[in-house]
Amino acid sequence: MTGGWAAGCVEAVFREERGRLLAMLVRQFGDLDLAEDAASEAIEAALECWPVDGVPATPVAWLLTTARRKAVDRLRRDRAYAARLAIMQVEAQQHAAEAFGQGVGDVQEEFPDERLRLFFTCCHPALPVEAQTALTLRCLAGLSTPEVARAFLVPEATMAQRIVRAKRKIRDARIVFRVPGRDELARRLPGVLGVLYLIFTEGYAASTGGELLRADLTDEAIRLARILHRLLPAEPEVSGLLALLLLVDARRAARTDADGELVSLGDQDRGRWDADRIAEGRDLVVAALRGPGTGPYAIQAAIAAVHAEAASTTTTDWPQIVALYDVLAHLSPSPVVQLNRAVAVAMRDGPQAGLAALDALRGEALRGYHPLPAARADLLRRLGRTTEAAAAYRAAAELASNERERAFLRKKLTEL
Repeated sequence: MTGGWAAGCVEAVFREERGRLLAMLVRQFGDLDLAEDAASEAIEAALECWPVDGVPATPVAWLLTTARRKAVDRLRRDRAYAARLAIMQVEAQQHAAEAFGQGVGDVQEEFPDERLRLFFTCCHPALPVEAQTALTLRCLAGLSTPEVARAFLVPEATMAQRIVRAKRKIRDARIVFRVPGRDELARRLPGVLGVLYLIFTEGYAASTGGELLRADLTDEAIRLARILHRLLPAEPEVSGLLALLLLVDARRAARTDADGELVSLGDQDRGRWDADRIAEGRDLVVAALRGPGTGPYAIQAAIAAVHAEAASTTTTDWPQIVALYDVLAHLSPSPVVQLNRAVAVAMRDGPQAGLAALDALRGEALRGYHPLPAARADLLRRLGRTTEAAAAYRAAAELASNERERAFLRKKLTEL
């Protein structure tokens, strides 16, 4: 067996199972830093052993056993660290006993998935929601710091500091890693929904690399969203998120051509859209919008449903989409929402109106965000302002970090 093949096998196993491995370690030892260190040491051990001894029959079990041994070794060496963890675990057990005595109970057995269980554990209300989401994406969902930074439209250094501060607060405040009681789920749900949404987003349009799509991430986000919907079927935003993921993912087969190149929404063959996912998503949208508590995921799902109902971009109900973006901007204001609204305004009222809406966007949040110059380039092209459009396409291509998106923008530039 070659060392390169074995190393590739280690990388593949760890990439697919990292979140589940960390979840099991955190559940046993109650400490995220210890779990991360033990998992990393287990990977180092695998890189040394597997090329010599061969890949084990059950690689994940091998990694888990090795990681547990590494964690125990560290606790034996660092008695003070072990004592602190023991105290925190006793406090967690006391809290669980008190909750059970009050009739709250622990919902741990209701969560059939280890990763989803730990997502709720990490989304602690003592942390700001953005810190909860960033920490969970980086440590448990397996996204790199640059990928998490792109999701939040902040510099990589800023995101790295945010994750470090979140970990420090967990340590200093002695926040216990435990599955919350049912009475706590509502407070932690927004963070968990945000994590699933951003995992899906990174899979749907990978921020880096040579492929546009990462099906492993989109499929995992949908799988976890389905589990969450079974657990909390009456929560409108859970229904809304699952609907959104299904309706957007329904376009997957049409988003790239035979060579893997990006196909824009207007050029996609809608006959290749997944009709079953669209039907399921539309039913969930109706459920999400029917009751009180409609939130931003339900509104985004409604926008996706309008797209799914149209035979083409020209027959799409753009006035309705603009109206939905107005609602979304009120519920969850953000520069990205305003950018998407401007594109919809261009489809409703013409490229000049859309360009005016884009040029009205201000602030640092969209600096370095390539969809902004890409949208301007398209509107300038439609207005016949070729020189300006070319400059905008060049700017967008320079900012894009995904090779497929960069190739798409350069193709648009040459077509001018």
